[in-house]
Amino acid sequence: MIIDFGLTPPHPDFMELYLNPPKYLEGYKKLYMGQLKDLLAHKDTSMDDFVSYLGRIGIKKAVIKAKDIESTYGRKLRNEAVASLVKQYPDRFIGFAGVDPYKGMEAVRELEYAVRELGLKGLAMEPFEYHLRPNDRRFYPLYSKCVELGIPVNLHCSINYSTMSRMDYGRPIYLDDVAVDFPELTIIAMTPGWPWVGELVGVAWRHANVYIETEAVRPRYMAMPNTGWSELVHYGNTVIQDKIIFGSSWPLLPIERTIEEIRNLPLKEEVVHKWLYSNAARVLGLSEE
Repeated sequence: MIIDFGLTPPHPDFMELYLNPPKYLEGYKKLYMGQLKDLLAHKDTSMDDFVSYLGRIGIKKAVIKAKDIESTYGRKLRNEAVASLVKQYPDRFIGFAGVDPYKGMEAVRELEYAVRELGLKGLAMEPFEYHLRPNDRRFYPLYSKCVELGIPVNLHCSINYSTMSRMDYGRPIYLDDVAVDFPELTIIAMTPGWPWVGELVGVAWRHANVYIETEAVRPRYMAMPNTGWSELVHYGNTVIQDKIIFGSSWPLLPIERTIEEIRNLPLKEEVVHKWLYSNAARVLGLSEE
């Protein structure tokens, strides 16, 4: 029984960024070119078949995410599109909203609408796509609204491969400010912090409300020496074992291979279950059993 906290379903509304990537994502296209073959092989897969596949490989729930980066890159994956898929497959998908912090109160109202009217269960944003750090005050009204609505926020917190945006936007130390200013806000940091893994581990260890999502990183690299990941595996097996959440980032990584590599990490058996299911279940308000 597994929760995948981040995948992109093979639906036309969701595939545009992969099949027709904008210039700012060219670095990702080069990095994940091999994995994108998996996407091209499945881009015409029906949603019914894809959902059945998720069930066969043990994915109980998968989080799918909207995106609004109109102010910086002119792109938007509408909250209604996410809500529509969740409505079609309520037993498999959980939807997170996407809003544009540059839109001010319009974004705050859009978030409230997405949660109260569309039934989405969280907010997802990648600060580097806005050329902002996560502690930028443009985000703060949205964080406040998340607390009011009782939903988590999922924030990119790592290197980014867009050379049109600064790498520094993903440093975990800025997330520490957010956790201090919003102790009631549940924060899920993805991807897990490289090349500042130790810094992100420290932020998660310090703050009860901060989690780390493994999305977009091959788990087998986490166990290799001299890759910068050893702290995540060590502390994720001990003092922050209740803070690590699995995300495949399909189609950037194959789901089954990624799950297998999680299971092959030097983790205690009960910790593997936490990474793959119960930590995410707790954040999402689902049964942890």
